[in-house]
Amino acid sequence: MIGIVGGVGPLGGLDLYKKIIEETIALSDQEHLPVMLYSFPNLIGDRSEYLKGHSTVNPAIALAAITRQMESAGVTIVGIPCNTAHADPIYGVYEQELAKTNQKIKILHLVNETISYMKTLYSKAKVGILSTTGTRNSGLYRDLLLKEGFEIVEPSEDWQERIHAAIYDKEYGIKAQSTPVTNKVRLELHSAMDELKKGGAEIIVLGCTELPLALPENDHNGMTLIDPNRILARALIYAFSPDKLK
Repeated sequence: MIGIVGGVGPLGGLDLYKKIIEETIALSDQEHLPVMLYSFPNLIGDRSEYLKGHSTVNPAIALAAITRQMESAGVTIVGIPCNTAHADPIYGVYEQELAKTNQKIKILHLVNETISYMKTLYSKAKVGILSTTGTRNSGLYRDLLLKEGFEIVEPSEDWQERIHAAIYDKEYGIKAQSTPVTNKVRLELHSAMDELKKGGAEIIVLGCTELPLALPENDHNGMTLIDPNRILARALIYAFSPDKLK
């Protein structure tokens, strides 16, 4: 069974499940794959707040505990639809916690899967990065993309604050107002991508799983938008039942 560690944020998990359904070859209910969406947002601290030093409790502890429970329920392969959770200070501890109990569950790394996809299709492209401030400060995408030979463009500090607010602001951000996303968020994110294009960006990686909720389109201003959640959905299907992948 495929498992989704949900609640990070809640709609990111639902979005991943939706994309698993969309990317599965199935002509009836019964032909779809078994999936467990395990969403306990109340148990998992905010990843960006931890990385910024505003929280002392590593979200990895709860993520590992939830993963163990999912394995006990029959999950054999799992994905975490949260880019920030894959920053090493969190993901490294997550792996250590699971190793303590000799977990056999297979875990797909959202960011590694995304970069592998980009290497296959866009190896020469200059990459613009949209993400939370926690992800940016951790160097998660920056370091891995540079290691693989990509040129990158990151937002200025001012623009990074605006991007983070588009995700987190209590009045208009995606986490607070998601159905529908506010016009202000879409305008801010479009403007942020336009700034990245001025820096030479040819593709944009949506490095927060809430961002595709506001940016469902495949491209903007001539730049291809890379959706890690869809890439993870396809990777989970392929790993679990390759003949079911569209």
